[in-house]
Amino acid sequence: MEQLERSTHKIKTVVNVLLDWFATNARDLPWRRTTNPYAIWVSEIMLQQTQVKTVIPYWQRWMRKMPTIAVLAKARPEKIHKLWEGLGYYTRVRNMQQAAQQIISQYNGKFPKNFDDILSLPGVGRYTAGAISSIAFNQSRPILDGNVIRVLTRVFAITTDPRERKTNAQLWRLAEELVLHASRITHHVSPCSHLNQSLMELGALVCTPRSPLCGDCPLTKSCIARKKNLQETLPNLGKREASTARRFVAFVVERSGRFLVRQRPAGVVNAHLWEFPNVEIPGAPASCRPVSTSSKQHAGKMPALPGCDFHPISTQPLCTIRHSITRYRITLDAWRAELTKPALKDSGSWLEAAQLRELAFTAAHKKILGHIMAG
Repeated sequence: MEQLERSTHKIKTVVNVLLDWFATNARDLPWRRTTNPYAIWVSEIMLQQTQVKTVIPYWQRWMRKMPTIAVLAKARPEKIHKLWEGLGYYTRVRNMQQAAQQIISQYNGKFPKNFDDILSLPGVGRYTAGAISSIAFNQSRPILDGNVIRVLTRVFAITTDPRERKTNAQLWRLAEELVLHASRITHHVSPCSHLNQSLMELGALVCTPRSPLCGDCPLTKSCIARKKNLQETLPNLGKREASTARRFVAFVVERSGRFLVRQRPAGVVNAHLWEFPNVEIPGAPASCRPVSTSSKQHAGKMPALPGCDFHPISTQPLCTIRHSITRYRITLDAWRAELTKPALKDSGSWLEAAQLRELAFTAAHKKILGHIMAG
């Protein structure tokens, strides 16, 4: 009983401290100036695996172009992809449009308030449903994302891997206890909303993955990890999966002021986005480069590449793009190229520069396009 009382006291303390801290330390983010569930939903989907500073201009532009659920439901896929261009994880935006269409058909175009109804929307999981329910409707629904996990594992010194089922369930229970206690507080406006946002905010600004700012943390006195000097080792996520290097070669082929581009098919990464013709070079070392040549007599120096339906001749290097997707470290070498034979009809589309600007490109190929336009 004594241990339960101590736990209950700590829950109350953490909630009260966080609500007071959030009232004076919350960032002025545009989606915090509204309780419109549609706007909050858009922000939560955009913020998945994406930094706040990156999301702000995207969210503002989205809300200008797609101000309502009805507009999103009817929008052309090309338009929503272009608005999303650069945010990555494009399944998110396609799920959003499907969810908007579901809201139109099942809820008369009004964003649902019921938690289970929100959870049923495409692309909405337990965390996102909880965030929308609490932030938009002040419902006592828990949330658990990376920031919240970090705060809770440190404050309560949970040393087991949060990805394990038992530990994950424990963290969800803790998050639920916190927001349930917040729901009983009457002297704060929207306490459930602000409690959940305070957990996310603390994890983002103070209780950071590395070198947490413990001296600035309002929960220093309550944090067991701080007392035991464990803050740098929690959460216990185990060893990171080793990254894998991959190398691609892209070809920028121009003919009469038009460039050859192609659209990625459905069911693959970056589906429906546009790119320049490219192939992966399996097992190629980082130092590998295509052979540069300016005459067709040297074309044999570049062997036919698997996956290419035409034989390119590289004429000059354009740029090298390096980026990461999940556990892959990708190097993309882009070359201006000529063709030894015409591209097949299904190789892509020949489009002018002005037309390319209207298309949604994958992140790496958008950078290639930028080099072309700058040149």
